[in-house]
Amino acid sequence: MSDLAGAQETVEELLLGALPHLTRGDVAERAGVPIEVAEQLWQLLGFPRTAPEDLAFTEADVEALRLARELMELGVIGPDSQAALVRTWGRSYARLAEWQTSLLADLAVADPDPAHRLTDLAQSVLPRIESLQSYVWRRHLASATSRSLAVEAASTPASTMAVCFVDIVGYTSRSKSLDEAELVAWLEHFEDTATALVVDRGGRIIKTIGDEVLFVADRAEDAAEAALEMTARGADDGDPFPSVRAGIAYGDVVSRLGDVYGPTVNVAARLTSVARPGAVLVDRGCYQALTGGPDDDAEDTQGAGDADPASPYVLRRARRVSVKGYAKLQPWVLRRSSP
Repeated sequence: MSDLAGAQETVEELLLGALPHLTRGDVAERAGVPIEVAEQLWQLLGFPRTAPEDLAFTEADVEALRLARELMELGVIGPDSQAALVRTWGRSYARLAEWQTSLLADLAVADPDPAHRLTDLAQSVLPRIESLQSYVWRRHLASATSRSLAVEAASTPASTMAVCFVDIVGYTSRSKSLDEAELVAWLEHFEDTATALVVDRGGRIIKTIGDEVLFVADRAEDAAEAALEMTARGADDGDPFPSVRAGIAYGDVVSRLGDVYGPTVNVAARLTSVARPGAVLVDRGCYQALTGGPDDDAEDTQGAGDADPASPYVLRRARRVSVKGYAKLQPWVLRRSSP
């Protein structure tokens, strides 16, 4: 057995608690779960399908399947949410695992004895990562619980918030000029910087979708500040942050499994798709939240100024647009007031 193969077995045993010695049938039987249900859960989690005779599982898999069964019996994982919840777990952890594995592999390969280095990293680093992940999850869980309870107290299934999409301008052409490592580094810088700007202003990143970031904020002002900062940095030739455009909508939003849904989300996406490079477009709800009052429907002249001398923002009514699902969507162009 090669040194790296031996290191792989050591890491596998450390992570799984033992070397694989059970078949999928053994696991289902010991957990008291029908094999069909077990296979469906593994598929949703993104695990590869094994042959009936493959020894690919350990007691950790038995315990995980038993816990899943208990959550089903408690009604936490119901038929209507089972697939979405488990698939969300699988996708999230698969992406996280790929990144962490790549990081550890880079460190190990750079060492004169990569097999020993990989084993050492697994034993010393992974337990700390696991503990830190649990801490981060609990902190986010506490924050999400507080928001959910506030929604329940208001007796409504939705909460009012600002939704913003930020999209990289010219992503396709730029990505063709970069090799794989450069593209990953470029996108990671975009995501890291965008996340920091959003979090600093009290917002929450919902997800990153390749060249796009979706975030929410309880206040329209916080979303506006984050979006304007990103477009300003993207317009600065001396800043490595890419050129972007953004769309913000403000209204009722339904949150489920960490994602957001509803017309407000759809409008924000549509506004982003028609925004010019470096521009921030907002919808009627965001306009009203930022100006403190309803817009004047009678004043519908193209380019009409809607500026308040005391406001930190200038909102200019733009031409109505027809986009998917919205025949006459009214946007406003958001800018900062001149000092």
